[in-house]
Amino acid sequence: MNFQLKCEEELKQIQKRRDIPSLLLHACCAPCSSYVLEYLSSYFHITILYYNPNIYPEEEYQRRLSELRVFLTKIPLSHPVSLVELPYEPQEYNQSIAGLEELGERSRRCYQCYEFRLRKACCYAKEHHFDYFTTTLSISPYKNSDWINEIGENLSNEYSVPYFYADFKKKNGYQRSIVLSKEYGLYRQEYCGCRFSKEAREQKER
Repeated sequence: MNFQLKCEEELKQIQKRRDIPSLLLHACCAPCSSYVLEYLSSYFHITILYYNPNIYPEEEYQRRLSELRVFLTKIPLSHPVSLVELPYEPQEYNQSIAGLEELGERSRRCYQCYEFRLRKACCYAKEHHFDYFTTTLSISPYKNSDWINEIGENLSNEYSVPYFYADFKKKNGYQRSIVLSKEYGLYRQEYCGCRFSKEAREQKER
């Protein structure tokens, strides 16, 4: 499936609506959010859900959250964007990947991490009656967009909450996020977030 094409087709349908739908946008950091917000803010009333208990250590988690908060006060958007932070629950993340710890990057462990966070987003979207839910994760060239959209579709079917398909790295989305990061002086982390990616990064630097 061409997820970017599906995204564009959905946006065309949204433009025909008389109202502005609500979107729950799971986000992991300010740089990944930058282009996505610029791209979608004229179509939706967006609420960012910051739920990332995979991020290690907690100081890194707090730094990314703080950067996102500051960024939202600076970027001009078509509609105001709100931010919801759910509790930092690293023990829940650890349980979700139990038995997969020894697998490498871009493995089943990563798939489970995507599913874990997106399930929380989907449940929150259903509970608070959002029109759509999605995630910024697909903007990264290091993350599998097929997996992300497959998970979104499965959760949408399970919970009856519309999932907004996307591959935000397309149409130079990732490159645009780099430009925006420089423009706003955003902190761009050097590893995905989890302790495994941090360890892998440190090993490469030795």
